[in-house]
Amino acid sequence: MFISNYQYLTIFILSFTLVGVLTPVIRKVAIKNNIFDLPNSIHKSHALPTPYLGGIAIMLGVVLVSLLAVLFSTNVLGNLNLLLSVIIPALLLGLIGLWDDLKSLPAYPRLLAQSAVGMCVSIILITTGTLGNPTGSLALDILLTVIWIVGICNSINFFDNMDGGAAGTVAFSSLGLAFLAWNLGQSLLSGLALVIAGATFGFLIWNKSPAKIYMGDAGALFLGVLLATLAIRIDPTTQSRAISLSIPLLLLALPILDTTTVVISRLRNGVSIFQGGQDHLSHRLVKVGLTRKSAVIVLWLLCILFVVIANLVSILNFTLEVIFLLIGALVWFVLLLWFLKIPVVKKI
Repeated sequence: MFISNYQYLTIFILSFTLVGVLTPVIRKVAIKNNIFDLPNSIHKSHALPTPYLGGIAIMLGVVLVSLLAVLFSTNVLGNLNLLLSVIIPALLLGLIGLWDDLKSLPAYPRLLAQSAVGMCVSIILITTGTLGNPTGSLALDILLTVIWIVGICNSINFFDNMDGGAAGTVAFSSLGLAFLAWNLGQSLLSGLALVIAGATFGFLIWNKSPAKIYMGDAGALFLGVLLATLAIRIDPTTQSRAISLSIPLLLLALPILDTTTVVISRLRNGVSIFQGGQDHLSHRLVKVGLTRKSAVIVLWLLCILFVVIANLVSILNFTLEVIFLLIGALVWFVLLLWFLKIPVVKKI
């Protein structure tokens, strides 16, 4: 599937505009039906009740623009099958997230649902031969894919803890993914990543500080599945399998860093990893003196840094690939150690 630069720009603008227009409409629906994220526990960092359901606008925008783009493509049936193999699992988990937003499901049913979706996606990727870097072992491919999808879903969901944090990070990661896929000639993947970027930038208009609406679990899980699936469909032309496998990790290094920091911190302090808390990267940056807006901007800049490194690793010669990969890994581990040293609320 060939996509011209004009078409890339068109789907980005359409996605941005549609979600930007839909979000305030969904916000009114949430307010009318009294669907709010209430600041009713210590792990909530916002001061006023804020409407949920922003994830619905994101899902509608991504699905509608993606379907429209495929309908105007040259190979409608083939492209539609590829699109649905990505969109349907994301929608399923997004709807489960919506249910959680409305009814507050326990952690374990959510984890079970994520694992089931991860298993379905892994089977689709492997049977269709669209897994970017298969290991050669069927069992290992399935296991790693399920762990990756479940892990990224929760990472994006965990990262949605401060105004604009998750939306901006997903937007920049998607842009980086789109450029990487475009450079590799994976046009459909690049196009869908641009649709996601447009949708999240459109949502960010309303979600930046002070947020008028939150995406909720519906948006976070929907985006998590999409990013996780697209990232492992990337087939980079690197000099070694290990470097190829590192590229999805670099693209989503910041949400992974947040989850790793939180899990280590909670295990160390005897707190359940499924329990909410003000121990995320954004909260820690505020602890050291940054404003909430500044903390989110710092996180966006870190996300951009890792995304740039991922793109450099995918296009340079072997020596430079290794150098930039080591730089990315070193920065990540230094940040992990630094964030872990910042004191946080231990129990809630």
